[in-house]
Amino acid sequence: MVKHQRKTQLFQFLDLLPHRWGFALYHKLQQLADKKTLPQKIKPAERTFQTARDLCETHQVPLEGGTLIEIGSGWLPILPYFFLTEGKVGEVHSYDLNEHYQKKAVAALNDFFSTRFPNQFPKVYSTRYPLASGLVYHPKTNLVDAVLPEASLVFSRFVLEHVRPEDIQAMHQKFAKELPSGSHLLHFISPSDHRAHSDPTLSLQDFLQYSEAEWNRIQTKFDYHNRLRLPQYLSIFEACGLEIVFVSHDNPEPGSKRHQQFSALDIHPDFQHFTEKELTAGSIVVLLKT
Repeated sequence: MVKHQRKTQLFQFLDLLPHRWGFALYHKLQQLADKKTLPQKIKPAERTFQTARDLCETHQVPLEGGTLIEIGSGWLPILPYFFLTEGKVGEVHSYDLNEHYQKKAVAALNDFFSTRFPNQFPKVYSTRYPLASGLVYHPKTNLVDAVLPEASLVFSRFVLEHVRPEDIQAMHQKFAKELPSGSHLLHFISPSDHRAHSDPTLSLQDFLQYSEAEWNRIQTKFDYHNRLRLPQYLSIFEACGLEIVFVSHDNPEPGSKRHQQFSALDIHPDFQHFTEKELTAGSIVVLLKT
């Protein structure tokens, strides 16, 4: 049995357990399966920060001294730490429906950043987690129900693809209504089938073969993916009254293995009205303005 099928079966088993038990076991298994070193985790996040910083400079989005909102805290505050050190922002509020931070892992991240940025890394304050001053962590919090700070920038990294479309809409309606006029939102979106990341025999668009009902029988709350295509994201943002300032994405090169894998797919009728370019658009970056 191939790796992605074993992983799917494991998530489906966890999904049958009571909510608390399922998430506790999922959290433990994720920790055991994580073989990446800290530098291996930091490097791609730093590339994201550099892209974000360049875009903010190009489009005159102020960072220094500002307040930022992060959608989806994940397992470590790597991107917020780059904004606090190299970006010189004043404060980052990080929101997550779950609580994945681990004290030991955060302490190791603090050591890394304090060594690399001895004059820029903020002091660490003592709470449940030893977080750098300026980072405000909001775990187990639905951002839609939260009282938001007056942020100049909202950002997310590989989060929106795991959020239900109706929740993406509710979230951005809130941003459009409550953030100061002229605030920006910057999203890095990975709209590909994540099973293909661990199984190269799968197309990055493999999940577009399935109907909504079929896909929902495969995925669980632990690996939910909304399958939205680029035009659908943009339509949601525009419907919320947000201005689209910048969009970029990539597509597989014609004749490449990834393109051949896509061409072999039998795309479900639900997605056949999209062009090939729209279906295969990956590594999406979107900058929005209120």
